[in-house]
Amino acid sequence: MSGRRFFVGGNFKMNGNKSSLDDIITNLNTVNSPETDVVVAPSPLYLDYVTNKITSQVKVAAQNCYKAAKGAYTGEVSPAMLSDVGVNWVILGHSERRHVFNESNELIGQKVKHALESGLSVIPCIGEKLDEREAGVTEQVVFEQMTFIKDNVEDWSKVVIAYEPVWAIGTGKTATPGQAQEVHEKLRKWLADNVSDDVSKSTRIIYGGSVNAGNCKELAKGKDIDGFLVGGASLKPEFLDIIKANA
Repeated sequence: MSGRRFFVGGNFKMNGNKSSLDDIITNLNTVNSPETDVVVAPSPLYLDYVTNKITSQVKVAAQNCYKAAKGAYTGEVSPAMLSDVGVNWVILGHSERRHVFNESNELIGQKVKHALESGLSVIPCIGEKLDEREAGVTEQVVFEQMTFIKDNVEDWSKVVIAYEPVWAIGTGKTATPGQAQEVHEKLRKWLADNVSDDVSKSTRIIYGGSVNAGNCKELAKGKDIDGFLVGGASLKPEFLDIIKANA
């Protein structure tokens, strides 16, 4: 990993209540992986609840935020509000935000910019749909998504890129270690060509898409795969095994 610190995020999505979160928190409070950054993203209703109960070794992220500090944006949450309740990470541009809620590359770029300017660290998500992979345009799609992110980032030390092929999210299908590493390697070269060599070498690129205890160790062997953004498995005890995938 060339000195890049392993990173594992858990995206709980619209799942969980106090009872089930207590079980997850009890499990996570046994984490002892000093070489790995661990971040979990519960539903926004439970951000404060999780923050107050979880070990300091695990950071808490929001699943989304808006591009403005305040205003007439019913149902939205601002980076300032997240900071106010002690949350300093946010996931932006997840495929479900892109394809269920029709968020554009432009909007996601604006969200990235405002979140970073507000002091949050950001996990921007990119990835291609199945028809795009089958059409051979994976690189075109993810590079276009990256362009809108790149144009809105000044401090790359606060960015962890998540490559999540849409066809592998929640489907049980996973990119092979070779497929995942190939895209990560091309993304790193894109960063070198379009940002800088230093950013390319230091920025963590994590993989998401049906990661579980059974496939995480092989995926983690990819030299350009710096960790995972985990969905369903982050709600289960096996999340601890994924956190230790590079051990």
